[in-house]
Amino acid sequence: MARYRLQPTACQEAALLEHCGHARFVWNLAVEQHRHWRPGRRSAPGFAEQCRQLTQARAAFDWFRAGSQTVQQQALKDFAQAMANYFAGSHRRPTWRKAGRHEGFRIVGQRGSAWDVRRVSRRVGQVKVPKVGWVRFRWSRPVPPEVKSFRITRDRAGRWHVAFTAIPAPLPAPGNGTCVGVDRGVTVSAALSTGELLHAPCLTGAEAARLRRLHRKLARAKRGSNRRARVKAAIARLRAREVDRRRDWVDKTTTRLASDFDVIAVEDLSVRAMTRSAKGTVDAPGAGVRQKAGLNRAILAGGWGCLVRRLEHKAPGRVIRVNPRYTSQTCHACRHRAPDNRKSQAVFRCVACGYRANADVNAARNIQLAAGHAVSAREGPRVAGPVHREPQLILLP
Repeated sequence: MARYRLQPTACQEAALLEHCGHARFVWNLAVEQHRHWRPGRRSAPGFAEQCRQLTQARAAFDWFRAGSQTVQQQALKDFAQAMANYFAGSHRRPTWRKAGRHEGFRIVGQRGSAWDVRRVSRRVGQVKVPKVGWVRFRWSRPVPPEVKSFRITRDRAGRWHVAFTAIPAPLPAPGNGTCVGVDRGVTVSAALSTGELLHAPCLTGAEAARLRRLHRKLARAKRGSNRRARVKAAIARLRAREVDRRRDWVDKTTTRLASDFDVIAVEDLSVRAMTRSAKGTVDAPGAGVRQKAGLNRAILAGGWGCLVRRLEHKAPGRVIRVNPRYTSQTCHACRHRAPDNRKSQAVFRCVACGYRANADVNAARNIQLAAGHAVSAREGPRVAGPVHREPQLILLP
């Protein structure tokens, strides 16, 4: 998606929030209908039946009819797609949406009819929203001409964005036949087999200290008070700053990897399972819950899952997932495997041959080597772009 910063006026912001409330209301009603189903009852209504019910509800309630039918119907369509993804096994079951956290709606149409986009000046554009009018946004790059829908969202920091649906073309492979291994970690966000260590940006020391003070102030604030709302907004702005920095780092890193290497090898990790809580149950409580919570936050702050997803978007067919088992204990030089090889988090020294290297770089080179074996087994990867020869992997020593 091509996302732009939306700049609505105060009156337009109130109308956009009303659209968000209607979309969230329709979504939650659909969730309730499906949660009501039990064995022996009639099946939950589908998209067509829910659209008929939406028409009846709009005829019965004036406040509901005052909203946009396009926004409300697209919320039902999004829910139907979410249920289809859930039954296909690719996503979780759709859950409730909460005010202040899930603020957004989608508009579908064709340029020149249901919606339109125009450029006002060098840095300003406008998008037409039903029952709101022309809303300004920052024209940071050209809007893709083939888009047929857009989504307007509001984050917890109060920022509005408009995202036009468009699938960008993948980056062409360089055709140099090189392969790189990427090892993801907590101290080092991404270690490359070339020896480069990459660190995801985070809050500065002063920003982290201010965040801790704000959390203490939030704990003392009374629920529902204006002071608590102001503190929550300040925390959200700091968190949004951290997320923006991490997202920018991920996009720049993945673009460089997809442009410089034909094959990119990563560990086949289940980030969702690795960041699962250790609380356990009442009957069998977990151990080390606070330590595990800290590890989960560090993993998520490193952008492990986002890094691989963006690589697969930009270099489809060129990303290889390898088994991460024993990659941190195996010597890249002599292939000797032993737990004593890794002396510390950063130091790797083989007890058999004396090979010494950074532990994360050694693991990345083992990942690269495993990817080379996988590519050889399937007679080389498919390389996108104007390359008419099979790439040959250059494995680093």
